[in-house]
Amino acid sequence: MAKISKSVSIHAPVSQVFEFVTHAEHLPEIWPSMVEVSNVQRKPDGAHSFNWVYKMAGIHFKGHAETVEVEQNRRAVVKNEKGIPSTFYWTYAGEDGVTKVTMEVEYTMPGKLLGKLAGPFLEKVNEREAETLLGNLKHRMEAGEAAIAGKEEQPRPSPTAHR
Repeated sequence: MAKISKSVSIHAPVSQVFEFVTHAEHLPEIWPSMVEVSNVQRKPDGAHSFNWVYKMAGIHFKGHAETVEVEQNRRAVVKNEKGIPSTFYWTYAGEDGVTKVTMEVEYTMPGKLLGKLAGPFLEKVNEREAETLLGNLKHRMEAGEAAIAGKEEQPRPSPTAHR
């Protein structure tokens, strides 16, 4: 079983980051190899389940993710079966408008051939993928905050300006 652990600090409130990540529809926006998310079901506490399609080494894998533990704005544990068996442990800690997100994942390399021949290479690729995912999350959350602040500061055009 392979393991990855990565963290990032994001200048955004923990509730906003938690809310974004637990809406599975957002995952393809920030996760480069997440091809598709469908059949999403989400509960108010952030627990969710969904079907996914993920591309690894040029091969598409399909699976189903289900939250098995959730503590709103603090932690979510998501288990995947089929495709790429894995468990994701997401933790969130917020202080002074900054959120530290830690993503830990334990996964089994799909397919005996992939695991034996390309295992070490794919583990490195997956490490970079995790870094990219968290970097994209950081960018998305911080750009979103800046965009909201920017809209509030800009004056609205006068209705007569276009005449």
